[in-house]
Amino acid sequence: MEQRRHWWNGKWGRLARRDVFLRADADRWHVEQRAGGAEGVSRFYEYPSVEEAEETVRALLQGTDTWRELSPRPPSGWTPTP
Repeated sequence: MEQRRHWWNGKWGRLARRDVFLRADADRWHVEQRAGGAEGVSRFYEYPSVEEAEETVRALLQGTDTWRELSPRPPSGWTPTP
């Protein structure tokens, strides 16, 4: 599974932090909504198309939080070019 995009609500701490991830696996798209950081609680959604997955992402990013997009982690073995 490849992580395509990641959003964070800009808040620190277990009670305040929220993340939304968009991932692809073959011909399926996955959205993860996580509350509480790396050890928090997640809800997962699966879709047959990127359009449907992005619609869910847009809905999850609604509200008063100041969402910011983070860069996905590079694949293992990746080295930057000088």
